[in-house]
Amino acid sequence: MGNKLFQKARESVNEAAPHDQASIDRAKNALSSAYANSSEAEKAQLQEFQQDLESRTE
Repeated sequence: MGNKLFQKARESVNEAAPHDQASIDRAKNALSSAYANSSEAEKAQLQEFQQDLESRTE
């Protein structure tokens, strides 16, 4: 079944558009929610998603 918050975070990061602050904020919120409820392996992936998101906003 999987971690639904993790899946939502991944989808939100994939959908976040550069220079679209609303979509970036949604992705950041989803990452934050997922992090608290994830396994160590998922947390490592969430950190990669965070880095990807940050690279789009630079």
